[in-house]
Amino acid sequence: MSVTGISTNDVYTAAATAAQEKTTAPEKTTTTAATESETTTGASAATTNTDKKTNSNSAAVYDKTKLSEDDRKAIVSQLKAEQEKRQSQLVDLVKDMISKQSNTYGAANNIWGFLAKGDFTVDAATKAQAQKDISEDGYWGVKQTSERILSFATALAGNDSKNLEKMRDAFLKGYEKAEKTWGGKLPDISKRTYDAVLEGFDKLMNPKTEEVTTSEDGTVVSK
Repeated sequence: MSVTGISTNDVYTAAATAAQEKTTAPEKTTTTAATESETTTGASAATTNTDKKTNSNSAAVYDKTKLSEDDRKAIVSQLKAEQEKRQSQLVDLVKDMISKQSNTYGAANNIWGFLAKGDFTVDAATKAQAQKDISEDGYWGVKQTSERILSFATALAGNDSKNLEKMRDAFLKGYEKAEKTWGGKLPDISKRTYDAVLEGFDKLMNPKTEEVTTSEDGTVVSK
């Protein structure tokens, strides 16, 4: 069918009729304006109907309620893969951060000699910087290290409690890998960081509702 809605058979029929009329009647040389107008109007209407039908079909393609079962499975599979990737990222980050924290702690406390069987010593400048880094407010201290881990975890999980639980599991796996890299039980600073991170996850996953009271003047006071 043509874009005007006129079929090929219609064209052939019109041509045959015109040929017959040419042999049996005087040749028509003019066409009235009304006939031309009706033809144009009919073609436009047919085109408009065709466009509407096309638009209707196009809209159906993007209708979410009409996704095939294969499409739904593909979407679920993609979401699972993304979730697993995020968990893997946190596992690697925790392992890396806890390992660096432990190494810095080792340098600060001059235990490398024991770990390296006496073949390694820490110079004074390195030891001083390490002691600063593992201090209460230091970059590798419990507070900053645990906050960085929790910030990364919440950035990946958002406010979804189920996703946060998965990130908590990823943290545990990362910490376990750091222990294996270290070769045994991690230093006390890492254990305290471990406790701080788990406490942070508990607060994120089970937020407490603040008690709200109103003073005599109408001011809202939170406890």
